[in-house]
Amino acid sequence: MTKKNVRKSKAAGQSVTLIGWIENIDFPTLNLEAMKAKIDTGARTTALHATDIRHFERNGKPWVGFKTVGAGGVGEVDVEAEVHSDRWIKNTSGIPEERIVVRTVICFGDLRWPIDVSLADRSNMTFPVIVGRAALKNHSIAVHTKRAFLISSNPLRQL
Repeated sequence: MTKKNVRKSKAAGQSVTLIGWIENIDFPTLNLEAMKAKIDTGARTTALHATDIRHFERNGKPWVGFKTVGAGGVGEVDVEAEVHSDRWIKNTSGIPEERIVVRTVICFGDLRWPIDVSLADRSNMTFPVIVGRAALKNHSIAVHTKRAFLISSNPLRQL
């Protein structure tokens, strides 16, 4: 993260981190790196692409296993996580559906904090991750609506 992305808010007198509407993020507790994410303040919850979802128990607690995209969107990886809850969440069409929610850590550059992530088949979506406003709340984040990759690298620039 560069200093140019941290600004002082005149109204609140606090630092605000400016991120792009697309960023590469990490979920280190799920061993997922460089996940291309759309930052969508119109969405409430964060969703991660997941297929082949299977339930199991570990140490008497509910867990879930699933497949998702690999680092940089290449390939497919298996992930396992403890189930935090099941919730009714409106999909992109506004239709409520019951989803599994896992609690993990999200990383935007050097910034990191815990969030809840719902699992959904996003095969027909452009981005494997959508970050909703609940994940940004109370973290002094502002989203630039025209710029991307303000705190993460764009893999296409490296070609």
